[in-house]
Amino acid sequence: MKYNFKSGKELLEMCNEYNMSIHEVCLEREVELSGLSKEEIRSKMQHSLNIMKSATEKAVEEDIKSVGGLIGGEAKKLTIFRNNSKSVCGPLMNKALVAAMGTMEVNASMGLIVAAPTAGSCGILPGAVVTIGKEYDMTDEQMLDALFAASAIGAIITRNATVAGAEGGCQAETGAAAAMAAAGVVEMMGGTPEQAIHAASHCLQNVMGLVCDPIAGLVEAPCQGRNAIGVANALISAELCLAGILNIIPFDETVEAMYKVGKNLPPELRETALGGVAATCTGCALSDKIFG
Repeated sequence: MKYNFKSGKELLEMCNEYNMSIHEVCLEREVELSGLSKEEIRSKMQHSLNIMKSATEKAVEEDIKSVGGLIGGEAKKLTIFRNNSKSVCGPLMNKALVAAMGTMEVNASMGLIVAAPTAGSCGILPGAVVTIGKEYDMTDEQMLDALFAASAIGAIITRNATVAGAEGGCQAETGAAAAMAAAGVVEMMGGTPEQAIHAASHCLQNVMGLVCDPIAGLVEAPCQGRNAIGVANALISAELCLAGILNIIPFDETVEAMYKVGKNLPPELRETALGGVAATCTGCALSDKIFG
């Protein structure tokens, strides 16, 4: 296969050799793997984008309560705050937080989301890409390109490490989602493949060692807040690299380091709900309340 990249280094080399963007290389890879045409693959990605858009809006338009009752209504509160108060983070970041946290509300209430790359991190990629797309009046085609760029980063992390909280902690789950989102946003904003890959490296390093400790074992809290942190991480990392602030550690080495750190986390801190905030007095009380 001509476009079967296995690392960030190989991906960047292909981009430079063929004078292509990350999303273009990823699309060619999908053609080779699936046997489908570019049009068919983009149509499938459009379906995912449509679901993402809907999920970012649903929690603001409707009253949503999660199955465990731990989250629900946060996206609305943030929207009301933005419209009536001085935003600490500014309107753009507030909108990204609304989209990310709202998508998590949809997920926790058994609504339709795109696991990108997981259900527990489903708010970060749409939170970043859809918000930036709306803010700068971009087309669906530009957002699709961002999703393909993000997919390339996700494929590399999945191949060489993990995106599962149960295997690598939340650093692997929301960290990978943020890395994917950052790369996608860099491409949307006209950045280079090198800047996109470095943005992904920034994201993973920013949350290195983050544990996975869902209260009552439910993907609700602190997961929703970490999706908010994840989308902020993505946008900040994209901004740094677009400004020319690249990472001193190569992406592939960062992915390897993240995987090693995840493997060294004790089982209690990898999605078992036996450690972290899940094991606090309040966390245990909430679990008893939910499950009796």
